[in-house]
Amino acid sequence: MFAKPVSEIDVQALAEKLQSKEEFVLLDVREGWELERARIADKRLAHAPLSQLSAGEMPVLPRPARGQERSVYVICHHGVRSANVTRWLSAQGWRNVFSVRGGIDEYARKVDQSVGMYGSLGIAVIRPYMGVAGKEAIPF
Repeated sequence: MFAKPVSEIDVQALAEKLQSKEEFVLLDVREGWELERARIADKRLAHAPLSQLSAGEMPVLPRPARGQERSVYVICHHGVRSANVTRWLSAQGWRNVFSVRGGIDEYARKVDQSVGMYGSLGIAVIRPYMGVAGKEAIPF
């Protein structure tokens, strides 16, 4: 059995939305340590690590993302985790939820390098490495 196709948005379309005054939620499902590497600075950004979502902690969804009618754009590093969360939210009744194809990595490469990028060892290559006490487990 094949997984249902997931609704996606490309990074150029996301960039246009970020420049607009449109109300939506940009839901970042990466782990906390990953935000040290790369982050889109926008007031519509909300953080809900996949490790907490996959543990069944529904209240971890930030309040703005809880409205099933609101547009939600889900982002991760390369687009795999965001696709899984998008598929899950759709199954839970969200109607306007989209995975950001290529994730923040593609966004940094094609739109705005200032958001930062992961290095080959997980160290930022654009933004300076700030250091973390340790990496949280990534569920994938």
